[in-house]
Amino acid sequence: MLPIPQRVLGEALIRSAHSYPSKTAIIYRDMEYPYAQLRECAENLAAHLIISGIKKGDRVAVYMENSWPSIVSIYAIMLSGGVFIVINPQTKADKLKYILTDSETKILISSAAQKNDLASALQEICEVREVIITGPIGQVKKYSHFALIDFETVIATRHSLSYFPTIIPTDLAALIYTSGSTGFPKGVMMTHQSMVFTSWSLIEYLRLAPEDRIILLLPLAFDYGLYQLIMSVTIGGTLIVEQSFVFTASIYKNINKYQPTVFPGVPTIYAMMIASHKENGLSFAGIEKITSTAASLPEEFIPDLKKLFPNALIFKMYGLTECKRVCYLEPELI
Repeated sequence: MLPIPQRVLGEALIRSAHSYPSKTAIIYRDMEYPYAQLRECAENLAAHLIISGIKKGDRVAVYMENSWPSIVSIYAIMLSGGVFIVINPQTKADKLKYILTDSETKILISSAAQKNDLASALQEICEVREVIITGPIGQVKKYSHFALIDFETVIATRHSLSYFPTIIPTDLAALIYTSGSTGFPKGVMMTHQSMVFTSWSLIEYLRLAPEDRIILLLPLAFDYGLYQLIMSVTIGGTLIVEQSFVFTASIYKNINKYQPTVFPGVPTIYAMMIASHKENGLSFAGIEKITSTAASLPEEFIPDLKKLFPNALIFKMYGLTECKRVCYLEPELI
């Protein structure tokens, strides 16, 4: 009997949790979360969203750092039938307000760490009717026009909801907003069908397998970062979540500790790592694949990258928010 191909994004989590329930799905701040826990927490939050009135196609935004809560939130929104929007945590109040208004976001999932920008952005927004907060909820300013809900309580609460909405491949899955560097951000509309196709295309040419462990240094609001999560869950791999590349010593320590096999980066990250290699001989023999996009990877980086990652295939790629990778170079041709 032929297996049924994946149709919508949320199916990947259901399948991986069924096939690898006890396998580590996410590593975050020295905590390891198995697939069964990711599915349970995502389903609990999805049920809460539905009970709170989210219907298929409604927008739900995630505004926080790369974290376990942000990953649970993304998959919960998928399962609820909502359209997820991941907003860069560096986004200031004016652009945050614009994105929430432009997208007609109904529920916002955020963290207490964002309290200052939340207070400014939410003051006059009427579309948002509920804000779910991870961390000290008492630090977040409350307004009368929305409910304030504790994230940890929600993901630990089981509901008697017997079904989730039926989603079809052409339903909208996500709005991915551009950075807004030349004006206000613009939302790119992505269907389940297009994102499933893209994720499997990337998995195929990057030669990914369930044994792979991908380290995430890029923001989930950036499509390059988001697809590391989607690909990892789709293959049943492990995602090692870092919040940024700012604290390089800590990241190098975690690479040695958790032994990722896949390292997605951008030229600026590789430039810093090459400098460290030249200064102190930095090298990561356990990494099997490195990828680069967002900007052209300079040819002069290649010899040093081969020393920095002596056993890795090097994938040069180029992409656009609207269609992800439009081209790549086979690593044997580098």
